[in-house]
Amino acid sequence: MLRFDPFGDLDAVTRGLLANQTGSNRTPRFMPMDLCKIDDHYVLTADLPGIDPGSVDVNVDNGTLTVSAHRTARSEESVQWLANERFFGTYRRQLSLGDGIDTSAISATYENGVLTVTIPVAERAKPRKIDVSHSGAQKSIQPSTVDSS
Repeated sequence: MLRFDPFGDLDAVTRGLLANQTGSNRTPRFMPMDLCKIDDHYVLTADLPGIDPGSVDVNVDNGTLTVSAHRTARSEESVQWLANERFFGTYRRQLSLGDGIDTSAISATYENGVLTVTIPVAERAKPRKIDVSHSGAQKSIQPSTVDSS
């Protein structure tokens, strides 16, 4: 599995350099995630604290897994901020899935600020032992002789 969004990081850096961050809306820089393989499935875990569970979206389209979520900013105008470091806005990550993934069996849960996506390996892609058949009679192999006449 590979990370698919090649221009997302560049776009975020460019927006950060060109935008005035003082007093402006701040957008998420990235969605921290881990990806590992356990037995016959992959497990993606992403930290999404403070996300509205109803905004979490996980979908698969044409071999690409897309995870997105949204955190809403505080709307109180009379707030005097002493520190304002939490990002808000839309988080999004995309991963390219290989042919050996059972996309119909992907499942996801969101609990205590952590999104867990289970990505099973397709049955056809799992390692398996191949039986070797034998014929009942063994044939002996004789060295060939060359007639020199």
